[in-house]
Amino acid sequence: MKHAIRTENLGVYGPSMASAVQACVHCGFCLTNCPTYRVMGQEMDSPRGRIILMKEVLEDNVPVEQVLPHVDRCLGCLACETHCPSGVHYRDLLSPFRDRAESQRSRSILDQIKRWLVMQTLPYPGRFRFAAKFAKLGKPFRPLMPASFRAMMDLLPASLPKAERLDAVYKPQGKPRACVALLAGCAQQVLAPSINRATVDVLVRNGVEVLVPPDQQCCGALAWHIGLGDDARRKALANLDAFPFREVDAILTNAAGCGSGLSEYPLMLQGQPEEPRAREFADKVQDVSAFLAQLGCAPPPALPTETVVAYHDACHLSHGQGVRRQPRDLLLSIENLKLVEIPDGEICCGSAGTYNIDQPDTAAQLGRLKAEGILSTKPDYVVMGNIGCLTQIDLHLKKLAHDEVPQVMHTIEFLAKAYSGTLSTKT
Repeated sequence: MKHAIRTENLGVYGPSMASAVQACVHCGFCLTNCPTYRVMGQEMDSPRGRIILMKEVLEDNVPVEQVLPHVDRCLGCLACETHCPSGVHYRDLLSPFRDRAESQRSRSILDQIKRWLVMQTLPYPGRFRFAAKFAKLGKPFRPLMPASFRAMMDLLPASLPKAERLDAVYKPQGKPRACVALLAGCAQQVLAPSINRATVDVLVRNGVEVLVPPDQQCCGALAWHIGLGDDARRKALANLDAFPFREVDAILTNAAGCGSGLSEYPLMLQGQPEEPRAREFADKVQDVSAFLAQLGCAPPPALPTETVVAYHDACHLSHGQGVRRQPRDLLLSIENLKLVEIPDGEICCGSAGTYNIDQPDTAAQLGRLKAEGILSTKPDYVVMGNIGCLTQIDLHLKKLAHDEVPQVMHTIEFLAKAYSGTLSTKT
């Protein structure tokens, strides 16, 4: 059944939001692939249900406060887009709706403080490192804290790795084959700076010059996905100026959420003078695994013995960017590597931006289900392409497996260690 929405009062996002609503025929194919529907079993916590609710708000039939609990519980994983036979662009509806709704909702003082702390720390590596160190002092008081604050503390590693400074330019080894600009990320620089180092090492080894623009900012995805559109747009505009996107072959990311965020710059800046530049920029964005698979890279040396690797599809890589085969192909180029698929691997692990903090109970359920599926494959390593997934999955594997935890690693780190021969075959 089609629906008509008056777009006159919906701003620049009106047509795209209306198009997403009108494309939905309520067939229900999205239900079984929606993580929140799986754990809650409620129609209003499915993509189909949320589309109906958002439509009612956009037509002024239902107050926004009535539907926000259900919209807030959406991870934005985009599995619904992958499985939708009608081609609904759910992303064109969800984030613009949250942006529009933010000015119409009321938040508790505790919620406002939490959001302020998150947005003033996570997108800024220096601040985040300081906050993470400070948070460790509060560990003894963890039982007294609200669930969302406990979730924040649980995601921090036992000790922070040493900060690693990236140079502005890395020259390729051998004959130059390409030139790229790398997004360094925010939380990743604090929680796992080795991922960027591995990215540079693998690219340089394969003849790629790597530029790391010094004036780059957070990609803006974090703000965009929680309804802070103005903040997201400011960061997008800053990156359009910081990245020499017309002078490089690609803009690379090694974090699925960031890559998906960069790809949405045309939507973030829809209707603005910079929208054409945003489209040029987005056309250059690629995940590092997709770029390497397309470029063609030398296979790493064979592993001494068979090593079992479970590959986890990060939602914003698989569903958000359509990158599924390429990371697997890179891994399978290594001899003696046995790649295994995770049961229900297309279902989100529960880490989606600030979701662990905003919806800690649901995030924990999904994290546990993902860890159980991984452990059933008995892998030596679990490999993935997103820092949020890595942190979430590592936490829940340790909760379930205790002393027999498979090592969790980014795809590009695994490749770098395979190249250097420092990859142990058993953990």
